[in-house]
This record gives sequence, structure tokens and C-alpha cells, in this order.
Amino acid sequence: MEAKYFKKVSLLYPSVFMVTVLVGLLATLPVSADISKEPQVQQFIDEMVKEHKYDRKTLNTLFAKVKKHSSIISAITRPAEKKPWYKYRPIFLGKKRITLGVQFWNENQALLQRAHEEFGVNPETIVAIIGVETRYGKHKGSYPVVDALSTLGFFYPPRSPFFKKELREFLLLAREEKIDPYELTGSYAGAMGLPQFMPSSFREYAIDYDHDGKRDIWTNNADTIGSVANYLKRHGWQKGQNITFPAKVSGKGYKSVIEQGLKPKLNISQLEKKGVKVDNHINKNTSAALIELENRFNNEYWVGLDNFYAITRYNHSALYGMAVFQLGQEIMKMRNN
Repeated sequence: MEAKYFKKVSLLYPSVFMVTVLVGLLATLPVSADISKEPQVQQFIDEMVKEHKYDRKTLNTLFAKVKKHSSIISAITRPAEKKPWYKYRPIFLGKKRITLGVQFWNENQALLQRAHEEFGVNPETIVAIIGVETRYGKHKGSYPVVDALSTLGFFYPPRSPFFKKELREFLLLAREEKIDPYELTGSYAGAMGLPQFMPSSFREYAIDYDHDGKRDIWTNNADTIGSVANYLKRHGWQKGQNITFPAKVSGKGYKSVIEQGLKPKLNISQLEKKGVKVDNHINKNTSAALIELENRFNNEYWVGLDNFYAITRYNHSALYGMAVFQLGQEIMKMRNN
């Protein structure tokens, strides 16, 4: 009798754990309130109507469907790039991703070679970027892009201007490509397709590499490969040049070089005077930046050349650039064995 009583009570009064899980699940669900009535949304609509000749009724209908996602706000406050290198590296350098990279390269060898000849970008770098971004299309994101950009543009003040700009670019993109804006999905930040282009990057750098009349970075490997190569070339990639080399440091002068950022500003001779030593035989006039990667015990140092800087225009992080470089090297090594 007593056992039955407690069983009934447990069903009527869930455990703290069950309540916590339920609350957590509810917190990740999108809020379905009509955001089109928000003053800032109406101001945005006014601008789109005035500056880009959009139909007001169409935009009001679109934003009435848009949902605010608390999970997007949560995700953007804890990006992977805030992790130390020793935790960041394993995310992207696992054997499965390397194996998938070899497979992608083999299946698209002719396209990658063509891109190398036309844009000068190494095949392993193109393959690695697609691998880091979406694991070769396996993790392209499932948020409606308009939801993601609206959530961050209207409800995330720290980066509201940037995401409002991307929302504008996205709506222009959808009109230009003749796509229903609510059909396109992407990451929590609004990045799209296999290469995870933001809308402004799509409009500026995406290309129709197979000449079928449309730029498709969601399902088309040719357009994806050509677009990544075009992006890197337009951001200063130099054919036949190296990307990065390991370095050693001594003294304290090297710290001021790290503070100068990822853009190469000093040549190797100047770096040596500040306590930076590069084992490889690099021309002393080569410009480079100094990169510090945090390990559990001893940090490691690399000099990043112009091509490393080009990679980090994709994602302004030394961790990202190094993950792309090392993944590319591992894919090439496995493929050649």
C-alpha cells in the first residue's frame, strides 16, 4: 500500500532532475510571438522599403513568421574560438574528419585541380575549410537563416549592427537568387551551405563554377569549391607560397609582435631581433605575424605568412587558421599513403 502511494506521488510530483530537463528543453524552443510588431523590426522594414524597393506587405508577412530562438543567443555567447588550442584542435583534427576529407578530395579531384590552376589555392586548403566548416556537408545547420539573423540582429545588442546588415544582405540575396527566404537554413549565426558563407560573403564571393545558371553552395560541390577558392584569392592568397611555420621564442620582445595581430607586418629579420626564431629556411624579407597557441603546459608558436592571413579572413581567429592548416596537412598525408 505504501509503495503504491509513493509511486503515485512520484508521478504527480516529478523529480527536480525531470523538472530541470523540461525547463531546459522549453528554453531552447523558439518563441512564436509576432516580432513584426517590434519597433526595431518596423524600422528595418521601413529601410528595406525605402532603400531597396521591397514590398512592405511582403516583409510584414515574412517577419510575422520569424521566430526568436533563445538557443541562438546562448550559442553565440560560447563560440569554440574561446577555447584554448589544446581543446580546440581535437574538435577538428579527428580521424573521421580526416578520412572524410580524403574521400571528398578523391571525389572532387578534377574540380579541386581546376580551382588550383585558376585561383592558385592549394586543394588541401579548400578541402580543409569545407571540413572545418560543415564536416563536408554533414553539419550545415538547421536554423532558418532569417530566424537566426533576426534573432541576433534584433535581440542581441552586442552585435546587432552586424547581424542587421547580414539580414539585409540575406533578403537581397534571396531576391536576386529567386529563393523563398524562409526555405534557406544555416548555422545559429546565419552562415550558409557547405562553406558556411554569411549572406554578404555569398553576394560578393560565391560563384557559379559549373555554369548552370545559379550559385548553389548548399548541394553543389563545384560551386562550393569555386566559391571558397575565389574567396581566398580575393583576400590575398598567393599561389605557390607557404602558409605557416613553427617558431621558437626567447626574451620578452616577441610579445609585442603577438599583440600586432594576424596581419603580417614585420619581416623575418625583424622578428629575429625580437627573439623569434624560425627553423625553416625562409627568405629574411618575408613578412610574417607571430601566433601563440595555448597548450596545457607549454604554449607553441608559429609564424603566419600572407596565406595564413587569407585563411583567417574566413574566420578571424588564429585557432581557426591553424585548424584549417593542420587538417589540410593530415588529409594530404593520409591521401598520399
